[in-house]
Amino acid sequence: MMRIDIISAVPELLDSPLNNSIVKRAQGKGLVEIFVHNLRDYAFDKHKQIDDKPFGGGPGMLLKPEPFFILIEKLQKERKYDHVIFMTPGGKLFNQQEANKLSLAKNILIIAGHYKGIDDRVRQTFATDEISIGNFVLSGGEIPALMVVDAVVRLIPGVLGDSESALNDSLMDEPKIEAPYFTRPAEFRGMKVPEVLLSGNDKKIKEWKEEQSKILTKKWKKTNRLE
Repeated sequence: MMRIDIISAVPELLDSPLNNSIVKRAQGKGLVEIFVHNLRDYAFDKHKQIDDKPFGGGPGMLLKPEPFFILIEKLQKERKYDHVIFMTPGGKLFNQQEANKLSLAKNILIIAGHYKGIDDRVRQTFATDEISIGNFVLSGGEIPALMVVDAVVRLIPGVLGDSESALNDSLMDEPKIEAPYFTRPAEFRGMKVPEVLLSGNDKKIKEWKEEQSKILTKKWKKTNRLE
């Protein structure tokens, strides 16, 4: 069974996504355990302060190092983590291949920052992986952490009902966008499902899907300046 620990200053942001849909189902099946740790529970002073002004000036507040060190050292005494992930805009851009790698791990620890950021000594001491979800800034690392968890958990064998589903996903191996999907009704508000998908001709359907995939992949690469 995989175990994922997430450290957050605002754990409430994680509650609903982790307790619904596929991630909830995976936990119910006993395929993954997910523990969210409230950083404030490990504040060392009586005021439970977890943030302070940055040295050198500047706007915003930084999460203090002490609560992280107390909590992470406690967790590391209890088990060995294959990955300690630091969610940061300056990290490696997260992709499907990274999700594939992480899905093979037994224990993962994710550090989600908030406010202006985290005292860098936390990253220097504990991070084995630094991950970004894109070239933009969010209010905190909770949403990026959830994206990583969702992408990884769905790859665990037995999580999805159809064992082929994850293997056929877009971007699974070589970057490739899947062909568009359609379901009933065959016509809706004047928009018709492509005739080939209604033909029952498996060979032609496969050829159509491959051609559509090539078109969409080329468009995706151009949009993302990958070619």
